[in-house]
Amino acid sequence: MSASTSSSLLLRTRVLAASAVLSFGAAGCGTIHGRPGPGPEVIRPQDELHFETLYNDNCAACHGANGRDGAQISLANPAYVAVAKDHLHDIIANGVANHLMPAFAQSAGGMLTGPQVTVLAEGIVKQWGNPGAFTGLSLPPYVATLKGDAQRGQQAYAIFCARCHGANGEGGPFDSGAGATPSGSGKAGPIVDPSYLSLVSDQNLRSITIGGRPDQGMPDWRTDAAQPMTDQQITDVVAWMAAKRVADPGQPYPSNPQPSGAAGK
Repeated sequence: MSASTSSSLLLRTRVLAASAVLSFGAAGCGTIHGRPGPGPEVIRPQDELHFETLYNDNCAACHGANGRDGAQISLANPAYVAVAKDHLHDIIANGVANHLMPAFAQSAGGMLTGPQVTVLAEGIVKQWGNPGAFTGLSLPPYVATLKGDAQRGQQAYAIFCARCHGANGEGGPFDSGAGATPSGSGKAGPIVDPSYLSLVSDQNLRSITIGGRPDQGMPDWRTDAAQPMTDQQITDVVAWMAAKRVADPGQPYPSNPQPSGAAGK
């Protein structure tokens, strides 16, 4: 074999080898062994700004998956939203004192950024508010501005609340004449139960009295009598319920428990 033929074969071999390497590199581009290929972008928790996601992750456990039927006040309630809309940002950010509602803003020890708190507050109004339904109405203030009187509150309670919750707040059957639609047992729960009152703040009692619980058949401040409740009546009813609180709710343990079997001796 001549030297020129040998050089030609060597050159051809090198060209084929280089082509193979380039082809392999092109086929495996982006899939280097040991590394995953490109996938869907994962949003960092602090960058999430979709209302539905933020609500489901932070609110649904207490307020219900659809803003209702939760352990806490219904947010899918236009009456409540109309009264509380200017306070929602502060409620979400800083929580409610003496209540189970925690603070969610990072500035108050929570996990949400300022923009995320804003998305939640504005989303609740957009999702469940109905401002047109309250045009021309004088809305009671979200926060009490008047001094409450428990004695007057008992009188207002008898007018607006007793037919469903019982004469003394002990609970009772729904009155079909009240316009309420019972859900569940058909009985309005006791609202002066010490355990219940220990878990709710005065503000929470006021919010429920104003907004009602449409998911439980409880009407708002407008619909349970011939005339809507006035701000003073709302404040007085809350004062009457708050006066029913006790220092140590629940069944106390005996101070000197007897040993097992000693009772019959």
